[in-house]
Amino acid sequence: MRLKYLVLYVLIFFSNKINAQENVFQSVLLDSELKKGANAIVRQNDVEITIDAYNKMKVKKYRVFTVLNKHGDKYLNAYVSYDKTISIKKLEAKIYNKLGKEIEKYRKTDFTDVSAVSSFSLYEDDRIKYLDYTPKQYPYTVEFTTELDYSTTAFVPMWYPIESFYVSTQNSSLTIINNSNIKLFEKTSKTENFNIEKTGEYKYVAKNIKALKKERLGPSAKNYLPNVKVALSEFDMKGVKGTNTSWKDFGKWMNDKLLQGNQELPQETKTEIELLTSKVDTPLEKAKIVYNYVQNKTRYISVQVGIGGWKPMEASDVDRLGYGDCKGLTNYTYALLKHIGVESFYTVIYGGEEIENIDKDFSSTQGNHVILCIPNKEKYVWLECTSQTNPFGYTANFTDDRDALVIKPEGGEIIHTNVYSTSNNLLSTKANITLDEQGNAIGKLKITSQGALYDKRERINYKDLKEKKLHYKNQWSYINNLKINNLELFNNKKTIEFTENLNFEIVKYASKSGNLVLLTPNFFNRLNFSTKKYKNRKQPLTINRGFTHKDEYTVSFPDNLVVEALQDEVNINNKFGEYSIVVKPIDNNKISVNRTFVLHKGNYKSEDYQAYRNFLALVKKHDKSKIALKFKS
Repeated sequence: MRLKYLVLYVLIFFSNKINAQENVFQSVLLDSELKKGANAIVRQNDVEITIDAYNKMKVKKYRVFTVLNKHGDKYLNAYVSYDKTISIKKLEAKIYNKLGKEIEKYRKTDFTDVSAVSSFSLYEDDRIKYLDYTPKQYPYTVEFTTELDYSTTAFVPMWYPIESFYVSTQNSSLTIINNSNIKLFEKTSKTENFNIEKTGEYKYVAKNIKALKKERLGPSAKNYLPNVKVALSEFDMKGVKGTNTSWKDFGKWMNDKLLQGNQELPQETKTEIELLTSKVDTPLEKAKIVYNYVQNKTRYISVQVGIGGWKPMEASDVDRLGYGDCKGLTNYTYALLKHIGVESFYTVIYGGEEIENIDKDFSSTQGNHVILCIPNKEKYVWLECTSQTNPFGYTANFTDDRDALVIKPEGGEIIHTNVYSTSNNLLSTKANITLDEQGNAIGKLKITSQGALYDKRERINYKDLKEKKLHYKNQWSYINNLKINNLELFNNKKTIEFTENLNFEIVKYASKSGNLVLLTPNFFNRLNFSTKKYKNRKQPLTINRGFTHKDEYTVSFPDNLVVEALQDEVNINNKFGEYSIVVKPIDNNKISVNRTFVLHKGNYKSEDYQAYRNFLALVKKHDKSKIALKFKS
């Protein structure tokens, strides 16, 4: 009997032990607060970075990640990037079901290995090993373990305790061990806003952080979520030793080690560019000719080779091949300008519609794009060298209004790129419209766009005629029975102005009600969307770019119609912008409509969002207001 009970006890002991181990990975009993609003949960993410020398670094990661639904799959991040300078010492993964039972196991050789070549790249040195797993059910949990040895230290991994919106964090930690005599710089951003604690000289811990929802017009994840950046005062970038104690030092290193010696051009090209610019005197006019030359001769294609994609192709190779990435094309333009005596500077920047700054207070390998900077008296002209269509000096919606690292011979300097102001971002709409007794409308419309709005409208030019007409029907989807009879588009790159001329007709635009004809006088520029309502808004309100809309319509109608009622004049002015609409008679059978809508750029508190929403609701309401015409008795 004793032996029977002993065997039973041993079985229960080991069964409980197995269940306890499995429960570490189970996902059915997770904290409900961590699951709320989350598509995935970081159960454990421990990152250990060991610096042994300026050119020797180890990175160990242990990650347990639970995916709650199909929307959480994209946050899995079960991959490693590697090249000749990164050696994979350990790579494995285990998959657990919702009860914590292991259902799949992957070793290093089981991971899918591919070239890290994007669809627009020519060739790259980088490769990726990633977990190719198709879930059969949700939730599931992945245990992911990696150990990498680096012979380059220019890119010390950043730590994001909150990895994205809709992802909660149960446990995450960063530990840095500096065994070298090299000075280590670190900077924390926004950690004070969350449950993140510094527990050692280079150790951080985050616990039980609920998932954050992405809120409309909130800041981007990179500008809002906490992070820790680390950089060395001496580092290695793929075999090239670098010095970094300030942006000046870092820029000096880039200029001397990465850029110099890459500007040789064939004699034939030198002669050609000399002839093209021989009849103009000012540096800016010469630069315009060179920019046009580069746009006509080259095309953009990503080329990620050399030292981590930081060293540009030889200018002579770009000249010969007729293509290059942002670095190669910028360096090529720089070389052409240098040959004819025009000063310019290679510039590192974060490119993207959302505004992201180079951190001016923390020198390190930052940025994802390169442009060219030309000094022009007390200002600078910025050139996007990858575009074959941009007007000279036009950078709106991609590299505008942000801090960039300008590489000068004496060193790096942080300079803010040009800002497209609210008044310069102008959309002007003018129309002459004739209304008949049946409520049908015909007319001519002219739309002119400038500033950041030029880029938005100019894209229409690259559509075929059918697509163009469909574009306008979609834009004015609130107008039934709209027909575009004639369409002419003009793109003036010198003035950076895009003009759209349209002849149109609308069947039964106005409605008849007894002896009245009712119509909305704001034909073509109504605010036609609703702003999302938040019961408890958490994030700041961010308006990256302001704009100005000015609309002028003249509406004529038959002599047997008279004005019965016009909408009252409206004038609204607040910190978010301005709105006005004035409808008044010109003579017995004609009215004028003048509308102005201004939205200011700005960063506002979360509690301002409702007032902003109310402002737009008023604009939307008045944009839809009707007037009444009456048949003469």
